[in-house]
Order: sequence, then structure tokens, then C-alpha cells
Amino acid sequence: MTDASITAPADPAREALTSVRHEVAKAVVGQDPAVTGLVIALLCRGHVLLEGVPGVAKTLLVRALAATLDVEAKRVQFTPDLMPGDITGSLVYDARTAEFSFSAGPVFTNLLLADEINRTPPKTQAALLEAMEERQVSVDGEPRPLPDPFVVAATQNPVEYEGTYPLPEAQLDRFLLKLTVAVPERYDEVAVLRRHADGFDPRDLSAAGVRTVAGPADLVAAREAVAAVRVEPDVLGYIVDICRATRTSPSVQLGVSPRGATALLRTARAWAWLSGRDFVTPDDVKALARPTLRHRLTLRPEAEMEGVAADSVLDTVLSTVPVPR
Repeated sequence: MTDASITAPADPAREALTSVRHEVAKAVVGQDPAVTGLVIALLCRGHVLLEGVPGVAKTLLVRALAATLDVEAKRVQFTPDLMPGDITGSLVYDARTAEFSFSAGPVFTNLLLADEINRTPPKTQAALLEAMEERQVSVDGEPRPLPDPFVVAATQNPVEYEGTYPLPEAQLDRFLLKLTVAVPERYDEVAVLRRHADGFDPRDLSAAGVRTVAGPADLVAAREAVAAVRVEPDVLGYIVDICRATRTSPSVQLGVSPRGATALLRTARAWAWLSGRDFVTPDDVKALARPTLRHRLTLRPEAEMEGVAADSVLDTVLSTVPVPR
């Protein structure tokens, strides 16, 4: 997703969500596309996977986002010995009453930071699957609903790093967006060092001036506005054509599913609304195609050996699929 300037807010909800981006920038430098992606996920009730090498402020990014929102946020550090019950909660025996009671895990929150999610084995990764898709947790056969809003912001190191477990395709598909957090440009890195030289403490975001600027009511109003954004039939067809083209690419073993097409529709709508419009353009679709679809492609082994990346496949698709007028 490329960065773009957002027009002047036309309503309080858009103003609040735009302010979130500005507040996060007080703590994180040079990652505006990732910040915007997190805001889009909030608008779409979706989950975000942040991938990048250690030290590029993935965790700080999510912590700063939580500080701008009047919602509950919790953090789980995923480790090789983490158990599913450590995330979802479990039944605990009370000797005084001789009964079992449910002890809720950290997943019962509004914004869950799943830090280094690919450092824990698949069994524990799968513990989030029901929570992310159904927004509930089943313990001892009893479903327990999660609060609303509920958003998982997971960070992971690139899969080629030692000690990582690739996320299964079923769980990857539950993430609305996969955002790449890159090493900042030189001028941004200089700005980071300047802040630290001036006393910036990433553990004290309030001292950095990060304020709470949006709450649940703003999210409800914003989501209603996004749902009212118009999408013309030609744009719907454009989204479908992009997804179908991935299935016939010679480099792709498994292309984007219809679920991926609906995800692209949702994110394009949210981006259009953030940009101050009540209709979706083909440019909105193009802007969100890579972060929405890159993790939904399964490349052929021979393509991976040749160094083909999902983004390059999507670039080819976007350059060949006819754009509606």
C-alpha cells in the first residue's frame, strides 16, 4: 500500500481516525503505510500481520496505536513453550467451592498484540484461529464471546529466520492485511536517532505526547460510514478479475480465494472513506491489493527457488488486468 495524503475530515469519526495516524507518528517514524493499514483493519474489524526484521518498531507501532484508542489492549509474547490455554484461558479448580471456574486469558481484550507469533509451534498458533474468525473462544465445549471491537495485531520475523514456524495457510487467510515493516530510509533513521538523543523513551509513550484521540463510539460511527461507501459494478468486476488472474499465474500454486476478494472490497472501501470519498475507485483497489492479497498466494516451489515474490506476482497482475474507466 502506498502512502497518500488524506483530505480534510468531513465528520467527527473521520477526524478521530485521522488523528490516530498523527498520534502514532509521534512515536514511530517512517512507517505511515503500516499505520494506515492498522487503521483500515480497525475500520474493517479485521486482523493485521506485521512482518519485518527485528528492531524496526513493529511492537512499538502496535503499542502506540493502543495508546491512541480508548480501548483495552493486552500483549502476549509468543514463545516455543507457550500453551493454547495461556492465550484463551482455562478452567481452574477452586478447592473452596469444589467447582471449576473459567479464568479468562489475554485474548479477552479489544486489541491483542501477538508478539512474534511465528516463534510458537502451530498448535498454539491455532489457538487464535477460532478467536480471529468466530470472535469467540470455546472452553470445555462452551463458547465465550470476545468483546467488540476485537482486533489481533500480530508481529512476525521473516520465515527464513532461525527459530520460526511458518503460519498455516488457514490462519494466514484470517488476517485481513499483511503489512511489511521495512528498515526506514536514512533520513527517517536519522530522525529516530535524533528523538532518542533528545530523550525519547519507547516505554513511556505519554511522555512522547501520544494522546488518546478515539474510542469505541468513533469506531462504530466510522464502520457505519464505511459500509455506506458505494462500489460500482465495474469496480466489483475489477476486484474479481484481479483475484481470478492470480489463479492462472504460472508462478502461483494456489491463487486468491473468494474470501480474499471480499477482503479487498472491504479494505478498498475503508481507504476510500479515509480519503474523503463515498465511492471506491480502481486506484483504491490497486492501493490495497498488495497488503490484502500477498499472504493469500501460495507460490510454486520452483518459483520460490527462482526468487519470485508474491508482490511481484501481484504487480504483474495489476499491470495486465484491464482497469475500468
